[in-house]
Amino acid sequence: MAIHSSTALITGGTSGIGRATARKLAKLGIHVLVVGRNAKRGDETLSEIRAAGGKADFISADLGNASSTREVAKRAIELGSGHVDILINNAGIFPFGPTDQTTEDEFDRVFSLNVKTPYFLVGELAPLMAKRGNGAIVNVSTMVADYGVSGMSLYGASKAAINLLTKSWAAEYGPRGVRVNAVSPGPTRTEGTEVMGEGLEQLALQAPAGRPATADEIAEAIVFLATDRSSFIYGAKLAVDGGRTAV
Repeated sequence: MAIHSSTALITGGTSGIGRATARKLAKLGIHVLVVGRNAKRGDETLSEIRAAGGKADFISADLGNASSTREVAKRAIELGSGHVDILINNAGIFPFGPTDQTTEDEFDRVFSLNVKTPYFLVGELAPLMAKRGNGAIVNVSTMVADYGVSGMSLYGASKAAINLLTKSWAAEYGPRGVRVNAVSPGPTRTEGTEVMGEGLEQLALQAPAGRPATADEIAEAIVFLATDRSSFIYGAKLAVDGGRTAV
């Protein structure tokens, strides 16, 4: 995929890992479209990228159902001059807690954003990428989709679904030039994980690296899979977890 004139759509692109990814892709000359709910953060993200010489636009959306997802895809195609070449499925929520205390509303909310949104975004955009003969999709998963963690059943299950979908989509769209892969982060210091406090550090200490990742470190892996640097990688899950799932 040619870097210049490419367009990338990044859900959850106004903070944390998504914002770091948007900055890095923009530095490569890629037009980045960041999706988020917070207009203030959206404006700040655009200002930061444009000040560094990059091209960016903000799409305001409260994702979680097929209709809002289709609207985002439609708007992205318009802003991308008729095409989206890279899709980063990054938006997600990660509530922790016992299974017996999880409400149906919580369950539906997690699966709607973490699974339904990427599912329908891929359904809208991957066929268009395939028609053009190239494209890259990167799904952001988590290390806790690979092993059991008390209190993380709902979040882990939603991302385990994403891991399987990554392989399924690679099989479905890969033969027509669309590479689909996943990045599986470990504990990462972002605005969203600040609420974990010392819990984030404790989780990170279980891995050989012994510390949380920065958003930039995870973004580096996403950019690798989103560009031709990884041109022969299809259906892979790249663990960026400080070695936690390797030991």
